[in-house]
Amino acid sequence: MPYDPAAYDEARYPVSGGGGTRRAPRSGGLPGALKFLVFAVLLAAVVLGAAATVLRPLARAFVVGWAWDNPGSIRIDVVADFVREDLGAALTDRPSTDPSEVVFQVALLDTRVTLAPRLLADGLIDSERAFLFSAIRHDLDRDLQAGLVLLRRDMTPTEVVEALLSARIVLRTAEVTFREQLRLEQMTAQLQTLSTGVDPQAFYDLAKHPPPALLADYPWLQLPEGASLEGYLYPATYTLVIESSGGPFKVTTADDLVRQMLDAFLDRVGEARLTVAAERGLTFHQVVTLASIVEREAVLDEERPLIAGVFQNRLDGLRGVARVLGADPTVVYAVDTMNLEDKILFEQWQQYFFWAVPETPLGEVAVRDDLQGYQTYQTAGLIPGPICTPSVASIDAALAPNTAADFLFFVAIPDGSKAHAFATTLAEHNANLVKYGYR
Repeated sequence: MPYDPAAYDEARYPVSGGGGTRRAPRSGGLPGALKFLVFAVLLAAVVLGAAATVLRPLARAFVVGWAWDNPGSIRIDVVADFVREDLGAALTDRPSTDPSEVVFQVALLDTRVTLAPRLLADGLIDSERAFLFSAIRHDLDRDLQAGLVLLRRDMTPTEVVEALLSARIVLRTAEVTFREQLRLEQMTAQLQTLSTGVDPQAFYDLAKHPPPALLADYPWLQLPEGASLEGYLYPATYTLVIESSGGPFKVTTADDLVRQMLDAFLDRVGEARLTVAAERGLTFHQVVTLASIVEREAVLDEERPLIAGVFQNRLDGLRGVARVLGADPTVVYAVDTMNLEDKILFEQWQQYFFWAVPETPLGEVAVRDDLQGYQTYQTAGLIPGPICTPSVASIDAALAPNTAADFLFFVAIPDGSKAHAFATTLAEHNANLVKYGYR
């Protein structure tokens, strides 16, 4: 520490002499030597104190430069004093007056050096050096742990360091991935097999019978009266919060998950597709319905417009054909619905084998009256609603089906290519059935 002359009283020592008083006899000259030594020490202290005051800026510049080249030295108090003096107000400055909270993630290999530029870029500090100084003094690297922490935008560098060490958010999550082609009941069955914290029954009830409050928050959902959310629960991976403490996160509920899936649908599909051109002659809900059939039939993206074109040609009664779709997946959907509602307990849905084709010829399968619209070998027109959530590619195909080739039939080619053979007439289609071993 520099010498501070104000911290000490001037030393006073008795001296002999004056008047006619006789001096005490000296003993080997030692008292005189002591007096000289004390005087020299005092003089040196005064000189050094004055020099420290005059030369301190030069000394500080040297020490600070050396300290940042050797950051570990900042742990030494005398060095820290020089660095602290050099940083000045930066140590107490706040980057903002906004007290809002921010969730900040500390990665597994993060250190004070990797955190500083990120904190600066996020506007959580104004000075990297002020943060690094506080981090070294608090030994941040020793105690830092990966995870989420809760910071405020109006923290000083020291407060940021302390929060990185103490304001940890305990968050336990699970991921669920819904792939394309799943119907609502399959998604529900999948939730039954996972420990996500989301109640499968509550999820199903909300999606099957969406309440007015939910629908009011999604005005773009133009559903027919009594329709479910089938077709609009977007296939994606969702992160669900199972447990949370110390932060703004809350445990994910069935309502939260349904909303996340609807939000994902709008985000991926985009608002532009929601407004269907008048010449298409369909509502967006009908587009999604047709797209769901395409989703279950097509594998290759390049074939989706052609398959959509086949169904559109049938709906249009091209060349006098009956206006029945004759779509296998719609009939299977009706059969599965009857089994799930009439024969299988809810808790056993996770064991059910979905989309199995009945042994009875599909054109002869009998379904309940309320499901007759899905028996597309017997009932003309578009089915009442979607049978699964379609991909964006299938929605695009339903928006712009390729009808130019006048195809009315298609059959899967059993060679592993996942392609289909298309035909314009029943005779050509029958020939394809023979060619590919179906007859």
